[in-house]
Amino acid sequence: MAKPRIVVLPGDGVGRDVMPVGMQVLEALQERHGFDVDVQEVRCGAQYWQESGQEWEQGGLEACRDADAILLGAVGWPGATLPNGDIAGTGVVFGLRFGLDLYANIRPCRLYEGVPHKVSDRFTQVWAPENVDMVILRENTEGSYTPTKGFLDRGGIKEVAVDSRVITRKGALRIHERAFDVAEQRRAAREAAGVGRESKVTCVDKSNVRAGCRLFRACYDEVAEAHPQVTRDHAYVDAFTQWLVRNPEWFDVAVAPNMLGDIVTDLAAVLQGGMGMAASGNVGDRHAMFEPVHGSAPKHAGQDVVNPYAMVQCVGMMLDHVGRARGERRMLDAAATLESAMASCLRKRVFTYDLGGDLKTSEVGRRVAEAVRTIELQA
Repeated sequence: MAKPRIVVLPGDGVGRDVMPVGMQVLEALQERHGFDVDVQEVRCGAQYWQESGQEWEQGGLEACRDADAILLGAVGWPGATLPNGDIAGTGVVFGLRFGLDLYANIRPCRLYEGVPHKVSDRFTQVWAPENVDMVILRENTEGSYTPTKGFLDRGGIKEVAVDSRVITRKGALRIHERAFDVAEQRRAAREAAGVGRESKVTCVDKSNVRAGCRLFRACYDEVAEAHPQVTRDHAYVDAFTQWLVRNPEWFDVAVAPNMLGDIVTDLAAVLQGGMGMAASGNVGDRHAMFEPVHGSAPKHAGQDVVNPYAMVQCVGMMLDHVGRARGERRMLDAAATLESAMASCLRKRVFTYDLGGDLKTSEVGRRVAEAVRTIELQA
């Protein structure tokens, strides 16, 4: 079997700062577990557009189509606006999501031991880490982010703006199927580890007032019938935001339409220590792309100060995905090694400024890579 092909897109801003950490950790994992991947870097994003007039290096999107997985840093840069008014670089993200049909945005939310979160005070921890351990899935290819929008211009004045939300049966069914699959995987992993916890999928919507959400919830109930071992749960999005912050231990897996999911996952990131700890996967039936949630953060770019743990987690998610897809045990083992190494570093307060530490991005990367090489794993 040919080696897995990984396309890396550093993109803009701090994406260029955290991607080297991801590559350093990936190299350490390959050394320890004896697997090889082909890595191709592709230039893209807003800064590349400023340099070249193009959002993609020639052949970049085609390379992504042929890859086993894609690793993205971030896109977006101040002042980089396309002639049509769109932000330069968004064509990369939306080109991948829609062009590769990456319909499931998967965002783990886990509070690691030793990591402070910021709900009540900047560095005060309210809950035990085991109380914050969930995955939120967001439908990624329809909803409010479909290109069904426009302006009414009269006399050079924009008088009306229209954004239409699109919810389809196909889109709703497949994101719910993915959510219940994730719940089943989590339940199996907990049973193997001897951890007793209810397996549950919460449908997050606004079906009391919106027709699209009523279809979304009806499709959820239909899929739930085929998964009797997983508890069925519903929440209106406004109530869910309160419960998410007040009682995160209630949730295992949650699933939401596109824009609602975009909002609640950023709120959930606060529970795990902030955006620097928030990773995500964009997954379809044939392709997958993994990216930190934090964006390009221009004011911190190039200073070697930002938190790279979200990128480190993305590497682990990527290896787990590719390992499952290819039946490659060594890659699955590598993902488990990285999880243990990262958790060990966090317990030892290997922190950048946002978590109350003073280490540089590169130093955190070096420490995690060293832990990958040396950590002793349980049999």
